[in-house]
Amino acid sequence: MADWQEITGGITAPRGYRAAGITAGLKPSGLPDLALILSDVEAIAAGVFTTSQVKAACVDYCRQRLQAKHNTRAILCNAGQANAATGSQGWFDALESAMAVAQALNISSDSVLLASTGVIGQRIRIDKLKAEIPQLVAALSDTGSDAAARAIITTDLVTKSIALETTIGDRPVRIGGIAKGSGMIHPNMATMLAFVTCDAAVSPGLWQQMLSRAADRSFNSITVDGDTSTNDSLIALANGQSRTPAIVEMGPEAEKLEAMLTAVCQHLAKAIARDGEGATCLIEVQVTGTHDELSARQIAKTIAGSSLVKSAIFGRDPNWGRIAAAAGRAGIPFEQENLQIKLGNFLLLENGQPLAFDRAAASAYLKGASKGAYLKEDTVLISVSVGNGHGTGKAWGCDLSYDYVKINAEYTT
Repeated sequence: MADWQEITGGITAPRGYRAAGITAGLKPSGLPDLALILSDVEAIAAGVFTTSQVKAACVDYCRQRLQAKHNTRAILCNAGQANAATGSQGWFDALESAMAVAQALNISSDSVLLASTGVIGQRIRIDKLKAEIPQLVAALSDTGSDAAARAIITTDLVTKSIALETTIGDRPVRIGGIAKGSGMIHPNMATMLAFVTCDAAVSPGLWQQMLSRAADRSFNSITVDGDTSTNDSLIALANGQSRTPAIVEMGPEAEKLEAMLTAVCQHLAKAIARDGEGATCLIEVQVTGTHDELSARQIAKTIAGSSLVKSAIFGRDPNWGRIAAAAGRAGIPFEQENLQIKLGNFLLLENGQPLAFDRAAASAYLKGASKGAYLKEDTVLISVSVGNGHGTGKAWGCDLSYDYVKINAEYTT
């Protein structure tokens, strides 16, 4: 049983945080497009970013800032323009954005982190952004999480938010988060932004280690379409306002905090996969029996990312051969005679041998999952075992529908 409970409030649930989201005129649609998250005091910051060689200016900016100092006060996020592949001018736009926020908040510009999302190759509409910064700062509120969550999305159909609370040292500790992402989603980050706030006190190195591990078990374990983006950013702040003793090394309290951080990240990651462009259901792949966790996750991610598996799920076709083929090409050695595959509660393959199963019922299971009739949160569960090892891992994805092609074929037109 989880050692925490879900609470309301999103990124402003932890103590000492405010947030805002407004319409600044950056998106042609006229929808909200500028968000700000502020810690009332200096917060320890950690980040995980895209591994792409083509990176947005905000990614380079954040990496430089976090290498130079671990303390941060604010995160500014614009939607509408990715400010990626925009050359030196895109870099100057990023600097101007940080300076504008810093001046409005009366803080140092190196205490501002940045994120952008939108069309690659388009610079931020910097004049519009700068003109609306005073309005954005004025809108900051300790109930502003929902507004911020709305302002960071692009093709998302829904906002993504979560907050959890546990007890450390007889005092409540909270972690909240918001995220965006729907397409161009694949491990090694994805077209996703996620912002996490925490009111515990954690040493910088340990907070970064916790976040990196949580990212591997969440955002680096989801896939929608096999494409990794230029702007992926996961930024987490810890400001110590819970007034609990500082956590400086691994131990029971650190493990409890990391488990809750991972749960927040996994909730947001699954929400991204569930909201995949054109998707009708979430796919969860559970793999057991490998030598270690990394190997299990690799097999799980390969299955979740298989276009053939995803297409079969959309077609409500219990074609386990596609699952077996994906597991076999994941690059992780295992004996074929040890392979077991289950779809929900339907055992399809055991000891490497196909089994008779009720195909119509299995197809009905897939149809029901698309409507949320069989499993909580519209989830199709694929379970794979490859041996007797202790390694276990999970990955999440979604089905591949006709609408995915339509959405992306017309993305800039």
